[in-house]
Amino acid sequence: MSKPSKPQDDGVKKIIKIVLVDDIAETRESIKKLLAFEQDFKVVGTASNGREGIEVVKELEPDIVIMDINMPDMDGLEAAKRITNAIYKTGVIMMSVQDDADYMQKAMLAGARFFLTKPVSMDQLYTTIRNVYDQFKPFRDQWETAKTGTGRVAVVIDEKSPTGGNRAGHVVVVYSPQGGSGKTTIATSLASGLMKEGIKTLLIDSNLEFGDCGAFLNLRAQTTIADLVETASDIDAEYFDSAVTTHNSGMKVLLAPPNPGIASEIREKYPDALGQIIDAIRNYYDFIVVDTASTLDMITVQLLERASKIVLVTTPTLPALKNARLVLNLFDSVNYPPDKTSIVLNRALDKPTKTIPAPDKIQAYLKRPIEGVIPLVDENLILLAINNGVPVIASDRDTRKPPMAQLLKFSEHLYTSLMGEEDKTSATAETAKQPTKRGGLFGLLGS
Repeated sequence: MSKPSKPQDDGVKKIIKIVLVDDIAETRESIKKLLAFEQDFKVVGTASNGREGIEVVKELEPDIVIMDINMPDMDGLEAAKRITNAIYKTGVIMMSVQDDADYMQKAMLAGARFFLTKPVSMDQLYTTIRNVYDQFKPFRDQWETAKTGTGRVAVVIDEKSPTGGNRAGHVVVVYSPQGGSGKTTIATSLASGLMKEGIKTLLIDSNLEFGDCGAFLNLRAQTTIADLVETASDIDAEYFDSAVTTHNSGMKVLLAPPNPGIASEIREKYPDALGQIIDAIRNYYDFIVVDTASTLDMITVQLLERASKIVLVTTPTLPALKNARLVLNLFDSVNYPPDKTSIVLNRALDKPTKTIPAPDKIQAYLKRPIEGVIPLVDENLILLAINNGVPVIASDRDTRKPPMAQLLKFSEHLYTSLMGEEDKTSATAETAKQPTKRGGLFGLLGS
């Protein structure tokens, strides 16, 4: 296997500064010896536990931390969360003998940029370090700008746009851990329901493999996410607005790639691209509604971190409710405020049965209020809307009918909760201009 090219910053060769955190001294020494073979790697410090690792990282400000998960005093997950909050220029690579999906997910949610299983091969270790280093160049640049005082740490919004980049910039991420929950129906309807006179709305389909927004809205796009990822870090907001597809209703839509095979390349080469695009263009829209995949991967986590509001969609089935509660527990563990998440119960029954609980019982189980209840309706109504290429919320003139009435009610609720207070809107707009520091869910998957 050929080795990846050495990292380059503005054409100048750089030394990658690395800190090793592992409670086993032999492991630290073994990895240190492996890294010594490469001229562009330099181990600048080591630590034997998470708490010690945090202090070493704060003092040395390395480019990369390679850290074990299972350690005494403070484990790697908690340490990664604190490191990514404090020194956001540093990329965290987690290592563990455990290779199950739960460990990987928790590592990335803690702030880790990559997960390696022990024992790790030399080529895999070298490639991972260099890839993470390259991906963190924007964060290093922002960090140095802040330290030297040569400018404000900020994502520069292109002021050439005719809109001036002064819109509210609310990002509404529609997520469900359960496939088949009706998430895309909710997302397309919300994007439509949030549209009002003078309000600019964008719908993004971030389900890279199997996005359905195009099929639901009968759209075929020349430009998709796949066409924008390569230049995501330098996206022009005016070009973006002209490149995305426009639905008959006037809603702007950025569709998922047309081929599922493209998704793996985006995940490997451009994992931060979608987040960078949103950072650059969010203040040119009042609402950006994002339909996500059901997997909780790094791309989805970046979206959740940027969200003004997470709409968690569930159905009244036991597996769906179990998974919804797991997600809420995960959000609690990374200190998401409770009001960041709105729960929508889809396909609710008018008359609960022995096996299908009532909404109040579901609320008690989830320990959160349900803010939207969408009733179970004839699937033919949904199919008719899809065949006509319109969101379900706008599929009938009689807005008193279900589920249109309930979708409109929730859309209004969401609109009021985000746009109802002027100071809240202003705060969101200002926050949108700041770089997204990694913490939160990156502090248990990452950027």
